[in-house]
Amino acid sequence: MQAAQTTIDDAEIAKFEAMAAEWWDPNGKFKPLHMLNPCRLDYITSQIAAEFERDLSAQSAFQGLRILDIGCGGGLLSEPMARLGATVVGADAAPRNIPVAQIHAEQSGLEIDYRHTTAEAMAADGEQFDVVLNMEVVEHVADPLAYLTACQQLLRPGGLHICSTINRNAKSYAVAIVGAEYVMRWLPKGTHEWSKFITPEELYKLISDAGLNPVDKKGFVFNPINWSWYLSSRDLSVNYVTASVKPK
Repeated sequence: MQAAQTTIDDAEIAKFEAMAAEWWDPNGKFKPLHMLNPCRLDYITSQIAAEFERDLSAQSAFQGLRILDIGCGGGLLSEPMARLGATVVGADAAPRNIPVAQIHAEQSGLEIDYRHTTAEAMAADGEQFDVVLNMEVVEHVADPLAYLTACQQLLRPGGLHICSTINRNAKSYAVAIVGAEYVMRWLPKGTHEWSKFITPEELYKLISDAGLNPVDKKGFVFNPINWSWYLSSRDLSVNYVTASVKPK
């Protein structure tokens, strides 16, 4: 378990521990994720379908795929993957998140393997997955390169890594911190640290240095008129997502 201590930031874990009970409250502290989730899922499912030649209109479209949702929280992404037929492991370094996720999955009639563990510990155990979902986590770890390297090690050759985070610029500070935490009060103050945000160029280099090949990036853009999110090929100024593959 020594390697498991390389990227955990205890202060970051404590923030999400304090909010664990509210994961499935659409109007609670995770309201922004509930609002963003349909857009995230559109990107994730389309990338997986394209990479593994799956028909999303088919029942159990992801059957036979083993998917890791690292930093799973309460299971907002794990559950849709399980409904699509994938074998899902949800992992989180915050122990209080796991029983919340387990209870909700049971109530939903879903079998999901939830674990209180880290990417490093799972990589050390030789775990292998077709897909690693790494959403809104990399900006909370102590060593992004070591963390992404562990994610790469968890992928089978030809596997798909999907990683989202927040850009670092004046706009992201105004929107993700001032707007979300102080004005709208969607998140508790101090949830994010602007200095830990990562630009798309920096993330692409980190992903490449970790041994993955970046293949796509898109922005998650909020439309205040219809109060919803959409994907953008050009606007990566605040929230954005990347796809990369492990060489075969």
